[in-house]
Amino acid sequence: MGMKPKILVVEDDPASGRMLRALFQSEGCEVALAMTGGQALELAEVTPGPDAVFLDLGLPDLPGMKVLETLKKERNELPVIILSGDTEIPSAVQAIQLGATNYFIKPINTGQILAALRQILERKALLDQVQDLKQRLDGLARVMGPGRTVQGLQEKLKQVAASNLTVLLHGETGAGKEVLARAVHDFSPRSDKPFIALDCGAIPENLLESELFGHEKGAFSGAERKKEGQFQLAQGGTLFLDEIANLPLGLQAKLLRVLQERELRPLGSSRGVALDVRFVAASNHDLEKDVEAGRFRQDLFFRLAEFRIGVPPLRERLEDLPYLAQRFLEEAGVELRRPVRQISPRALESLSAHAWTGNVRELRNIVRQAVLLSSGSTLEADDFEVFLKKAAPRARPAQAALSAGLSLGQAGQAGLAQAEREAIRAALSESRGNILKASRALKTDNKTLHGRLKKYGIRARDFEPGD
Repeated sequence: MGMKPKILVVEDDPASGRMLRALFQSEGCEVALAMTGGQALELAEVTPGPDAVFLDLGLPDLPGMKVLETLKKERNELPVIILSGDTEIPSAVQAIQLGATNYFIKPINTGQILAALRQILERKALLDQVQDLKQRLDGLARVMGPGRTVQGLQEKLKQVAASNLTVLLHGETGAGKEVLARAVHDFSPRSDKPFIALDCGAIPENLLESELFGHEKGAFSGAERKKEGQFQLAQGGTLFLDEIANLPLGLQAKLLRVLQERELRPLGSSRGVALDVRFVAASNHDLEKDVEAGRFRQDLFFRLAEFRIGVPPLRERLEDLPYLAQRFLEEAGVELRRPVRQISPRALESLSAHAWTGNVRELRNIVRQAVLLSSGSTLEADDFEVFLKKAAPRARPAQAALSAGLSLGQAGQAGLAQAEREAIRAALSESRGNILKASRALKTDNKTLHGRLKKYGIRARDFEPGD
């Protein structure tokens, strides 16, 4: 049985204070009563602190607004419900601006007070439920799921984490490569040092070298002050280079030198800096093919791939899907304040039948959207239908051409346009709506890609991750 919720009542009228204490105790709460602002602030500092405060603004020693401001400054997430005899609108507006959860006018309406209390307790229960869920599973299992595949990954990561080998992760976008990179760091002796993640495809090429290596003041036009690069910021810890294939060939050579010599030279500096960093790199496609095509240095590939780990897509470990879906549901329920508790068996069957080309990231976004639009306590298959249809694969161009009765020439043109359209959509999906990164993946320039987006009515923002 969990601890009783703790409520702090701040009320200088003894009769009102006793009434509120009895009311909250009838709801199973532990209640502390303060008659002054000073007492309230002292009781709020006791560990563990209150789960909610019901605050009368008319206190004998301190302005109620000052007490509210202090409480929120110490614990911004603390729910504070104002009880006031002041019927003026500016007072209520000020309280809300300072972070009050609710503002009730005296005389006290017990129905409203109980409704506010129950809403707070429900939110606390959901937060506790999420916390329990996080503590129930260890390591990767808590984040990725309890299936055998994840258990195998966790054992492999624990083995390599103790070494200083460079790790190369390969897998589809959204499969969890950064999660694994963080796990390598967390399992390693460097866990108390920085973990720095850098997306090599999200930074313009002309800024990437400075971002990695840092620069001295005056190293180039606009370098008004010295700046440490990501290598230096990760000193003693782990640097995760995501989408390493987007690194230009010139920088690949410089990265290779850093890996070999464990020393870097910031732009504009004549002195080298000794480097103690663990490197983890990741790519969402086959780097060996890039090596064969001359897009990636073979010597750098071998240096990065001292230990390789494949990250399986969600469709290859569907045993984790029910756990992940429930985890995302509970997190979204708390964040979005929705009373959703579970996903029906039929809905889980529907989710398991989906292709999940966007992997875990796609699952999380769809569950969050379904929770946002649902008002019931259980998500049914119908709640997911519209989102799964939007994400469903399109018909193949050949099938569409036959259905439309096109000529051979028309079918060819339609097929090329469809292939181009799908390539653009795939690149935007992988880059999460980042046009610069998508244009690089498609081996084209931003201007051309913008023209194609306009031609096909594709919006890059539709591929950005949901809130």
